[in-house]
Amino acid sequence: MSTRGSVKWSRLFQPRHPLFWMIMALNGLSAMLSWIVQSKPLNTLGLVLVMIFLLGNALVSMWLGWRLLREEPPAPGSSPGS
Repeated sequence: MSTRGSVKWSRLFQPRHPLFWMIMALNGLSAMLSWIVQSKPLNTLGLVLVMIFLLGNALVSMWLGWRLLREEPPAPGSSPGS
């Protein structure tokens, strides 16, 4: 294991943090893109484009989630941007 300590998974749920809402929006977009891939008949170009967006969306979501996990939670009463 790492010498830095364990990851606090509870840091992912921070409704007052803008990164949390960005992750929620990207999860909704991911669900919509997955539905398009599964239910709509796409030609090869369309399928490749949607899959590129899906992979990019997943990577950005993971990166934002990692940032949210690694940042110290803001002190009570302070805004996350300051």
